Amino acid sequence: MNANPIQYIDTPAALEQLCQQLHDAPWIALDTEFLREKTYYPQLCLLQLATDEITACIDPLALPNLDPLLPLFDNPNITKIFHAGSQDLEILFQLNGRLPSPLFDTQIAAPLLGHNEQIGYANLVNEVLGVQLEKAHSRADWTRRPLPEAQINYAADDVIYLGQVYKKLQQQLQQKDRLQWLSDDFQALTDTGRYQIDPNTIWQKLRGLERLKGESLSIAQQLCIWREEQAQKKNLPRKWLLKDEVILDLALQKPNNQTELGHIRGLTDRFVKQTGKVLLKLLSEARQQQPQPLPAFMKKKRPKAEHEAVADLLMAMVRQRAEEQSLNPNVITQRKELLKFTQGDTDLILLSGWRNKMIGADLQALLNGTANLSVKGGKLTLNRNPE
Repeated sequence: MNANPIQYIDTPAALEQLCQQLHDAPWIALDTEFLREKTYYPQLCLLQLATDEITACIDPLALPNLDPLLPLFDNPNITKIFHAGSQDLEILFQLNGRLPSPLFDTQIAAPLLGHNEQIGYANLVNEVLGVQLEKAHSRADWTRRPLPEAQINYAADDVIYLGQVYKKLQQQLQQKDRLQWLSDDFQALTDTGRYQIDPNTIWQKLRGLERLKGESLSIAQQLCIWREEQAQKKNLPRKWLLKDEVILDLALQKPNNQTELGHIRGLTDRFVKQTGKVLLKLLSEARQQQPQPLPAFMKKKRPKAEHEAVADLLMAMVRQRAEEQSLNPNVITQRKELLKFTQGDTDLILLSGWRNKMIGADLQALLNGTANLSVKGGKLTLNRNPE
């Protein structure tokens, strides 16, 4: 599919030359290899890119910086292609606090052409190009040097075929007049807020938090904030400092001294000796504070019979609209999301991007009472109410 020799870029001069070659490219397929098992921030180990004429693996561990690439990432005339690019974009954001733009993500685009939602790269390559990719190096240690040739070839495949998949998907989307559907989704990928972690709100991701209240909730929130700040400062995985279940135990048991602290499962004697005073001070202060209120999406609501009925009606409309567009209805939304919708939750995928344009806004109109449904010719018909 791609007979271009793989350029291995490990000197500043070679990187400069490569960037000059890419200056007029209409698109660049991008992927990264990284490790983060032992760090808070992902460690970029390899950056792969490809066009129709060029395939390159850039070694960031051998280079002082990747600054020559930044003008290419910023160039509005070059589309940057990713597959499930969130993690890649998080890493690239660390380079200079900016994100490549414009973007195209093949995983986001694929469901609009009948492929499964969240489809993996290898499966998409197989479905679109009929190519079976090797998986032998999926668990490789990318920090070791020199990289074996087989490992470099494996990494290069992630961009060689990505560019070819992009061209096929783009053509098919244009034929179906669906390319513009994706503009909001791709624009959302360039929102820097997606890649910045705020220690003050990270507690919202703690599982089991909705079971806590009062002092226990305040303790859990403050422990999460402290853990995140320490993890960022020390560049260590947050769960190396305190596991989620330990935070919950501390919040529920509220130890008052190091002896009680030592009885918390998951806290080693060494950790208690080194950090116990800090934790006890933190717990004491947290007990004197009012907890931050739980966001609405964390408050589990038991759906009532009327919610179930309305969700069924909305799902019927989703199925009909999906049939009209030759899409799997699960690509648009699922019933559990519609149940949240009927209970007032609006922080939903259904209400963003192409889904909102296709049907989300119509469903919102139904719930708001500004539209109604009727059956005409055996089909559900949306009718806007007169103002």
